[in-house]
Order: sequence, then structure tokens, then C-alpha cells
Amino acid sequence: MGNDIRALGIDVGSTTVKVVGVDAEGSLAWHIVKPTDPRVEDQVSRLLARARAECDLSDGVPVVATGYGRGLVQQATRKVTEITCHARGIFRELGHGGTLVDIGGQDSKVIGVTAKGEVRDFAMNDKCAAGTGRFLENTAQRLRVPLDEMGGVAQNAAIRQMLADEMSADVILPRHPQLMGAYGAALINTTHS
Repeated sequence: MGNDIRALGIDVGSTTVKVVGVDAEGSLAWHIVKPTDPRVEDQVSRLLARARAECDLSDGVPVVATGYGRGLVQQATRKVTEITCHARGIFRELGHGGTLVDIGGQDSKVIGVTAKGEVRDFAMNDKCAAGTGRFLENTAQRLRVPLDEMGGVAQNAAIRQMLADEMSADVILPRHPQLMGAYGAALINTTHS
């Protein structure tokens, strides 16, 4: 597998850390998701070491960091905003532009992506994880969805339905929605982005 991995992307979020490996074609070939550890720098080192071991990678494979904690990734060859990385990942995954909604633990983002996969515009709020959690709880109650069915935001059918109703548009979910930032980061150093 190692010979196929051409780049790693790491998205250090406030609630989870995601690492993705892409192959020569730019396809998502390996990934891991772990809850964010209070000692993020140590966790990043462990996860990158795991990626290198499991994928039999040399130290020369580029690592692009994104997310809230991207500045803590000392091994990164490049650090890129999550706006750019999410747009790159979702465009590669779906093959078209549109409006990307990312509800994270630290903030929420709405990103306009052009037909060429570039960021057209974006808006962010500064709602913390507690605010986002309360929003999700209220939404679940409004839609009569049991709270124990609440999981990752993108995986939540009630949230997707609410967005579709509010926007009068279809909501398209990629195969691995939680990985789009890390995927886009890994694609930064490939010709297939």
C-alpha cells in the first residue's frame, strides 16, 4: 500500500483529528479518525507515525495540515486553511460546485464552491461546541428525533432534512463527510486535485 500513498492530509479539529492518505490518482486510500487529545502535538506525532507504519511510507511523503490546530503540526510541509481544504476535498469527491455546509465543534462554515472547485465566498460563525450541541438538541426535538440518534452532524438525517427544508434544495452527502478537510489537504500536493 505504501507505494500508492503520495501525500497525507491532517485535519486537526477541536473535537476530532483526521488523517488521510491519497494515492497517485488522488483517491482517498487510507484514513483514521480519533477524538482530539488534550495533548494534540503528541497525538499528531503518534497518528502520523501510525500512518507511515501502516502505509509503509518514507519521511519524504508530504504532509499538509489544516483545521483549528494546524499550527500544532510540526511535521507539516504546508499549512492551509480549512476553507480551502474542505472546498478541494468536496469538489474532488462530488465533481461539481455548490454550497458546502460544515458544522464543526469550534465553528460552522458555509462555503460557496465554483464549478471549477474554487472557493467563491464563505461565511463563518463563532459558535463553540456547546452552542452547536444546543442547536442540534433543539433541532432534534423540533423534528421529533430521539437524542440518542444524534451522531456526527453530517451523518444525522434530521439535520440533513432541516437543511434541505430550509434551503429548498437537495442535500448531498459525500461517502466520508468528516474526512473532506483532511482529504482536501492531502490533495494540495497532488496533480489530481
